[in-house]
Amino acid sequence: MTATAGSIGKVGPVQTVKARRSLGSKITERLSGGLVRVFLIVVGLFWLVPTIGLLVSSLRAPEDMSASGWWKVFAEPSQLTFESYRKLLENGDITHSLWNTVLITVPATLLVVVVGSLAGYAFAWMEFPGRDWWFLGVVSLLVVPVQVALIPIAELFGKIGLFGTILGVILFHTGFGLPFAVFLLRNFFAEIPRELLEAARLDGAGELRLFARVVLPLGGPAIASLGIFQFLWVWNDMLVALVFTKSGTQPITVALQTQVRQFGNNIDVLAPGAFISMVIPLAVFFAFQRQFVSGVMAGAVK
Repeated sequence: MTATAGSIGKVGPVQTVKARRSLGSKITERLSGGLVRVFLIVVGLFWLVPTIGLLVSSLRAPEDMSASGWWKVFAEPSQLTFESYRKLLENGDITHSLWNTVLITVPATLLVVVVGSLAGYAFAWMEFPGRDWWFLGVVSLLVVPVQVALIPIAELFGKIGLFGTILGVILFHTGFGLPFAVFLLRNFFAEIPRELLEAARLDGAGELRLFARVVLPLGGPAIASLGIFQFLWVWNDMLVALVFTKSGTQPITVALQTQVRQFGNNIDVLAPGAFISMVIPLAVFFAFQRQFVSGVMAGAVK
């Protein structure tokens, strides 16, 4: 009887721990179940409300927008019309600024991705004098605010004839995007197994071929993430565009701001223009969403 009582005394705490663990696991299962999914869906819908409102507003006539809120369209679907988009396409300032945005964003993104990839590979796997110090110098540029460089670079561009041109805006965005690109890609490329690179070198691959055939395919997720970050930053930029552009080279962000300042009631052009300006970066993000997630999670699991 004594042994039995002792056994019971020993088993009691274990059973209590198991009971506590089972309770915790039940709570975790409930939190990771359908209730949390419903909550996240509701939060996502709330985040989408401004986008839906802008889309509906761009499909309504100006008199309808001034008379009632955009949600009234669900009770009166006949208000929907593409007349505002027709007027937008007839507005030369908006369409030209949208084309300027493409001319600025695409080269600035490609230059950062290409130059950042080459520099990241060089800092990760090539030996040259002062490599680590050069890398520290590049990384230190990350702490330089854009606002500090606006006036000096504007004066420099004015002296060499680049101020107010699309090329000047591209060079500015490229210069400020490269430090982060080099830092990100160098750290990602450094995680590639050395044995894989050595095997390629034994097969006769030079540095350029090694970079194109081995490093780039393995670094695809990180490169895609960098491209998305750079594209979104340049496309949505307004500060740099306000300083470095002039009439004829303004992107869509500055053009819409000018329309608001000059024509406050020009909502039939502003609403569809703002929606197009917003939906293009969203389309780019969702098109490369899988690569973006892979790049963000790269290195998290060894």
